[in-house]
Amino acid sequence: MQVAAYARVSTRRQTQAQTIEQQLDRLRTHAAARGWELAQENVFRDDGYSGASLRRPGLDHLRDAAAGAGLDRILITAPDRLARNYVHQVLLVEELQEHGVAVEFLDRPMSHDPHDQLLLQIRGAVAEYEWTLIAERMRRGRLRKLRAGMLLPWTRPPYGYRLDPEQPRDPAGIRLDETEAAVVRDLFAWFTDEGVTVSGLARRLHRLGVASPWGRGLWCLSAVRGVLTNPVYFGQVFANRLRAQPIERRRSALRPAGRGGSSRRVADPTEWIAVATVPAIVSREQFERAQERLAYNQRMAPRNNRVHQYLLRGLVSCGRCRYACAGRHVFRGYDYYVCRTAARPSPLAPGERYPTRHIPGGPLEELVWRDLCEVLSSPEMIAHAMERARSGHWLPQEMMSRPRAARTAPGTAPGP
Repeated sequence: MQVAAYARVSTRRQTQAQTIEQQLDRLRTHAAARGWELAQENVFRDDGYSGASLRRPGLDHLRDAAAGAGLDRILITAPDRLARNYVHQVLLVEELQEHGVAVEFLDRPMSHDPHDQLLLQIRGAVAEYEWTLIAERMRRGRLRKLRAGMLLPWTRPPYGYRLDPEQPRDPAGIRLDETEAAVVRDLFAWFTDEGVTVSGLARRLHRLGVASPWGRGLWCLSAVRGVLTNPVYFGQVFANRLRAQPIERRRSALRPAGRGGSSRRVADPTEWIAVATVPAIVSREQFERAQERLAYNQRMAPRNNRVHQYLLRGLVSCGRCRYACAGRHVFRGYDYYVCRTAARPSPLAPGERYPTRHIPGGPLEELVWRDLCEVLSSPEMIAHAMERARSGHWLPQEMMSRPRAARTAPGTAPGP
């Protein structure tokens, strides 16, 4: 019999307290008492992951192992270790049982008796209620401390600042890092006074050998833009400035839609909470000039240009870097889909030629439009594609022939 064990703790404090080891010790003892062998490769754990989400690496590996018919029984200390939400508990238990795996909870044994099922539902609902109540109390308590100026909204300080190691959340303990502060002053001066672009700032920092906020040799554009837009640099700390929002548009059809399907956006300034004042690195006037230029750049960005219509706008991606391609109209009246990585020079290898070629827009759009009309005229093809999508085949095998057809279409440039 193949027996597995699953354990989870949701906070770093619980991880440090070794409560997950206590769970595993109980599970190993229970397996030994039943005469079951619990192999190390069948021990799945999630350290510091919330039970309110199903996106957990240990849980994913457990579900994959069960789907591969490699397990007969799974030992868990309690249902809330599997999931906080009762609906998630039922979903996971039913999924595992469909694969022929028995789920056994040590604290709350479960059977098919209606009374046990009702008790499991009640306990799952109570655990979900307790988790929601604790989360709401923590949120409101945090807001009270933020409004009172007693708590910093971050544990990792912005670039250019340092925190008191003894009291990292105390606003009174924040200090300047003079080396990084000098870099911040140079960034604002280059951007507002010299007119250097954001990508030009990233390349200049790389040439100067300045490490990024994460200790890397290359500054990404979002890191540079994050420095230029953070009001902490004119001396004011705001909480509730960034808010998680669902992804509205994919950056590429071949790449995932961000972490958890959400992105961080700047909230309405009326919702910001002024927490404290800190030593300023740049003046308020220089910061405002930087925001005006960033707003102007956003209005004039090529992605907001709607002069030329592209049928596959936002749907074509480079097969090499997997980033979205941009439409480009040349003076002779030809349209192309151009890889953004190939269109801009690499700061690491400026002289290296990117191998991806421009994709002629006319033949590609004609091919896609013809296929779309064919699919819409055959409802059974839509039903077949939807069924394959539900089973996980997001890229049907018949679609793999499309790149070859695109390369051989009339007017298409030869491949590299």
